[in-house]
Amino acid sequence: MKLKRILLSALVALGFTSFSGIANAACGKITIANMNWASANFMAEVDKQILERGYGCEVELIPGATMPTFTSMNEKGEPDVAPELWANAVQTPLQKAEGEGRLFTINKGPVQGLGEGWWVLPHTLKKHPELTSAEAVLKRPDLFPHPEDPSKGGFHICPPGWNCELSNRNHFRAWGMEEKGWAIVETGSAAALDGSIAKAAERGENWFGYYWSPTSIIGKYDMQAVDMGSWGGDSNWHDCIVKPEQECADPKKTSWVESVVWTVVTKNFKDNVGEEGMNYFKNRVYPGPAMNGMLVWMGDNQADGADAAMEFLKTQPDVWGKWVSSSVAAKIKASL
Repeated sequence: MKLKRILLSALVALGFTSFSGIANAACGKITIANMNWASANFMAEVDKQILERGYGCEVELIPGATMPTFTSMNEKGEPDVAPELWANAVQTPLQKAEGEGRLFTINKGPVQGLGEGWWVLPHTLKKHPELTSAEAVLKRPDLFPHPEDPSKGGFHICPPGWNCELSNRNHFRAWGMEEKGWAIVETGSAAALDGSIAKAAERGENWFGYYWSPTSIIGKYDMQAVDMGSWGGDSNWHDCIVKPEQECADPKKTSWVESVVWTVVTKNFKDNVGEEGMNYFKNRVYPGPAMNGMLVWMGDNQADGADAAMEFLKTQPDVWGKWVSSSVAAKIKASL
C-alpha cells in the first residue's frame, strides 16, 4: 500500500493527471468516525478500505459516538466523515453548521430498512397472520406470556439507562397496556434482551417487544416489525414520550419517530477528496438485507468491522461496485 501511494504521488508530480482519476492521490489524510456500534464500525471500515484502495487516501479511524463525534466535527472540523450519524439528536446545530459551510450532509439514506419499534418473530405471524399491527398484538397478551407471571403478556423493553427505556415505558402507558393485560419484562442488559429473543426463536415461542434495525438480531431471526399506526405529533414525542415519566403526564399513542441516519462530512473532506470521492459517498447505500447479513456474519464469526469489511468487499462486489466507477472497482478488486 505504501508503495502504491508513493507511485501515485510520483505520477501526480509528473503531471499524469489522466491516470485512473489521479485527482484521487490529492485526497491526502482523511479521518473517519468509528462509532461504537456494529453497523457503524463496519461502515467505517468499508469506507476506509474503499478510500485507500480506490482513491489513494490515507485514512485514520477515530473512535466516536453520536454526540461527541458531531461536537468535534462542528467545533474542530474533525473527524472528516461520520458514516452513520443518527441525526435526530443534532438536527438544529447541524442545520446551522451546514448554513455556515462547516459541515455537509452528503447522503440522507446510507442504509435502507432502518427503524426502531416493536417486533415479533416470523413463526408467530405464520401461526397468527392477523398480528401485523400493535393494536392486534395488544389484544392477545395470552400469546406472549410474561416469564414471571404467565397470566399477563410480556412486553420486552430496553435495558435501564437507554433512552428507549423511557420511550417504551411511556408507550406502555399511552397504549393502555396494563389495562389490556400486559406487564413490562425488565431485561436488565443488552445481552439479556438479545438472549430473550434467541431463546424464543430457538424454542418456537412467541416474543414481543422493542428492537431496532440494522442489527444482527433482526437479520439472524428475520424479525418482523409491527405497524404502530399513525404519528402522534412532534410535541407528544419530543415533549413527552422521550422524557422521564414524571415529565410525561399524558402520553398519546404514536408510531415510532422516523429514524434519521445521514452521512456527514467536513469542509476539509469536501475540498480534498475530489468529485469521485464525493460521488462514492452519495452513491453508498447499503440494502437492508446486505447490512443485516453482514452483522449476522460478524456475530457468528466473532468478527470486528475490519474483518467484515474485507469479507464484504470480497463477496459482494455486486453491491459496492455500484457505488464507484468501473475503473475504481477494478482497482479495488485487484488489490484484494
